[in-house]
Amino acid sequence: MDFQLFKQKIQKQLATELPGETAHSELMPVNRISNRALKDTSKLRKSAVGLILFPEAKTIKCILIKRPNYDGVHSGQICFPGGKMDVEDLNLEHTARRECYEEIHLPFGTGELIGELSEVYIPVSQFIVHPFVFTLSQKPKLYPDEREVHSIIAFDALDLLNEDVLKTKDIRLTQTYTQKNVPYFDIQGHVVWGATAMMLAEFRMLMRMVL
Repeated sequence: MDFQLFKQKIQKQLATELPGETAHSELMPVNRISNRALKDTSKLRKSAVGLILFPEAKTIKCILIKRPNYDGVHSGQICFPGGKMDVEDLNLEHTARRECYEEIHLPFGTGELIGELSEVYIPVSQFIVHPFVFTLSQKPKLYPDEREVHSIIAFDALDLLNEDVLKTKDIRLTQTYTQKNVPYFDIQGHVVWGATAMMLAEFRMLMRMVL
């Protein structure tokens, strides 16, 4: 896979009208509130994540992180590096870059911004998440923040095109509630579901448009 050619095609596709919830719906858990149903987003907390791509061994790698286990709603989950917007951030791109530095030590300003995916609403934490797509020319030297990140996962983005990577399972959300038949991506044995899976579903749809 020619990474530069792939980058050019994806960048062009990101500049068009995005599929948004058409793509999100395939990985959206049952009864989840869609962006379309939101009447007022002004009170939602803003956040941003980085979808980071780089070439390696003639394929395209993408970065995810695994959160540590803690007493919180996102404990142990697989997600993109990112977080909430701080008052000091110039804009949401700044937020994404700052969080990528803080969580995986990607130097601030490293990577070319080639576009954005559709925003995703996270009901449990009342965040509206803005995904930014960055590309690097080569494999970066990264290491996880000891407090915020358990491990860094670099996976082959082209694996998303395989149908057997999409599965469903019951996911226990609290001691008393289990969500049934939750769609997820099986990435290197990790369960990637919820907002992150929805963003990946849109990116997968864009890849199918250009490959």
